[in-house]
Amino acid sequence: MKQKIAVYPGTFDPVTNGHLDIMLRAVKLFDRLIVAVALNPKKNPTFSIEERVLFIENAIDGRGNVEVLPFSNLLIQFARAQKACVIIKGLRAISDFEFELQMGLMNRSLDENLETIFMIPSQEYSFLSSNLVKEVANHGGDIEKLVPESVARAFRNLKS
Repeated sequence: MKQKIAVYPGTFDPVTNGHLDIMLRAVKLFDRLIVAVALNPKKNPTFSIEERVLFIENAIDGRGNVEVLPFSNLLIQFARAQKACVIIKGLRAISDFEFELQMGLMNRSLDENLETIFMIPSQEYSFLSSNLVKEVANHGGDIEKLVPESVARAFRNLKS
């Protein structure tokens, strides 16, 4: 029987507890989940792609059916290479939907066999974004409840 493989892409700069919520729920729906960490220099990331991959690996430690991989090509190309049948996208608000719908339609035009599934975060994380975490951290705010411990520690080290 063919494995159902899903790809959950993002820059994850940094990974938040909202991202982890989506990952841990998505992994229950598929045989394998690949968290695809995008190399996107246009976003001027705070953390290197290697650091972002490590943050996620540390946070999901012990989940055998989750793999974290960097990518720098088109998402469709990456998903095909991984033999994925689904792309997972998280939605927090209507503004997310407009952008993600456009991306989903573009991806479908490039590969009609690859589906996009939208997942909403648990209510406690519905406000959370990487950009907000960075802003709070850069102004000395407490991000301990918003991100994995390794990410909070990395922000503390940036200030040192």
